[in-house]
Amino acid sequence: MTRLVTTKQELRQARAALDGTVAVVMTMGALHAGHLALVDHARTLADHVILTDFVNPLQFGPEEDFERYPRDLDADLRLVDGLVDLVFAPSVEEMYPMLPPMVTVTVGDLAAGFEGTARPGHFAGVATVVLKLLLLTQPDIAVFGRKDAQQLAIVQRLVGDLDVPVEIAPVPLQREPSGLARSSRNAYLDDAGRQQALALSRLVTAVEAAAPSTTAVLREIEQARERQEVDWEYAAAVDPATFAPIGSDHRGETVVVMTARVQGVRLLDTTVVQLSAP
Repeated sequence: MTRLVTTKQELRQARAALDGTVAVVMTMGALHAGHLALVDHARTLADHVILTDFVNPLQFGPEEDFERYPRDLDADLRLVDGLVDLVFAPSVEEMYPMLPPMVTVTVGDLAAGFEGTARPGHFAGVATVVLKLLLLTQPDIAVFGRKDAQQLAIVQRLVGDLDVPVEIAPVPLQREPSGLARSSRNAYLDDAGRQQALALSRLVTAVEAAAPSTTAVLREIEQARERQEVDWEYAAAVDPATFAPIGSDHRGETVVVMTARVQGVRLLDTTVVQLSAP
């Protein structure tokens, strides 16, 4: 049976009772099949799995959807019952006795563009809660999805730069049968919105087909933006080490990131391609 803990003290006591290796899966709840893929992968890597279920206010801006972000802890518990050892679902007051906290994690140039530009302060909030949860759960492995590609890159730098003794294990992006990237925010879309949102996954397919040609990949991205099937915030091919947009001379691993608004909902998608030709 999965045990629910809601305080730091309960978590520390429950964590101390776990023998063997431990993996953590960090979520903001509203669990879906994409989260279960992370849990399934975590179960292959460690003896025990802890899932965190916490909507982190630090990563929401003043005009964002913190208050209406979907929350259903009972449904989350039913979904992962028997699949994880512990679910840590603290209150905001438990995680942050003082809000905003006096000490937070700062992030550098890796967080300057794309989501960092669209959501000022977002990645500082993400980095702060990730570090807190790593300290609280003390895992050997932390499993993160590749959908939030810039977040993954920042978390990898966080544990490297601050010498946090944990392995970061990325998991490929999970899709609905239609091709739409799985997200808790998909619940905000109606049927027409879901159809419109497939413009993102169509661009992913086109980019993957265009590789390994750098020029062809850049052309597909530019043409998708020009078609304006959705309200693009950005779509770009970037260097995975720096998240700087690539030029036509770039070769090697490349991350394609994109965000668009559909029916007022911000949707993300991404893919990784290897480029070896002009």
